[in-house]
Amino acid sequence: MGAWTWAAASCRGTSHAKSGEKRQDAFVCSTAGARSPLIAVLCDGAGSARMGGQGAALIARAVDTKARERCRATLGAIPDDVVWSWVTEARDRVAKAAAKRDLTRRDFAATMICVISDGSETLVAHIGDGAVVVRDRADQLWHVLSWPSHGEYASTTFFVTDEPAPKLVLQRRASPISALVAFTDGLERLALDFAAGRAHAPFFQGILGPVAASEAVGRDQSLCAALARYLDSDAVNARTDDDKTLLVAAHR
Repeated sequence: MGAWTWAAASCRGTSHAKSGEKRQDAFVCSTAGARSPLIAVLCDGAGSARMGGQGAALIARAVDTKARERCRATLGAIPDDVVWSWVTEARDRVAKAAAKRDLTRRDFAATMICVISDGSETLVAHIGDGAVVVRDRADQLWHVLSWPSHGEYASTTFFVTDEPAPKLVLQRRASPISALVAFTDGLERLALDFAAGRAHAPFFQGILGPVAASEAVGRDQSLCAALARYLDSDAVNARTDDDKTLLVAAHR
């Protein structure tokens, strides 16, 4: 197992800034050591949910905690039912938070991307929009490992809080990767070519370069700050007014 170098950032969208709303995205990312797997959870609170941002934070923390516990206990394959138990734990935490405020679980609606990778094997647990893209170590091509899931109508998707059960998509890749990028729906139109059904390679090559060149092991603090500036740049804000969360990781 090699080492990961990663940078991640989250930025409030201009539409939320204009209306005085808080950022509704939340993320957690970690590597326990030089040769530990990368664990990341990215969540996007529903714009229609009054507590969407809080739901995103609750879900991200709950799933990250369970994923780290599992990876500390064993590095073997993670069964589907174990991943489902993480989602159940997140739903339970949201239900408790809702009950304390006399609200419903739907008031905390949020999407979820959980990705765990040691560079050789990658697992994605995905509910809703956003995406995960990886670069194959052998052919160096970018592959969309998990596409956004959109609902029946335009601008709709699925949430962890959906009843009776969320639409959880599990994707596994058993071949080695050299890079991994995950992002919430605010960056979909910049990063994905929906007409061709593939990743927009120039976008990924551009954002990966500094991370791949970094000598840091684990989180690169300076690149996290640079990534935050990029997400809040005029060039990006001209393309999207939504919240944006982006994780970029290189594996050696």
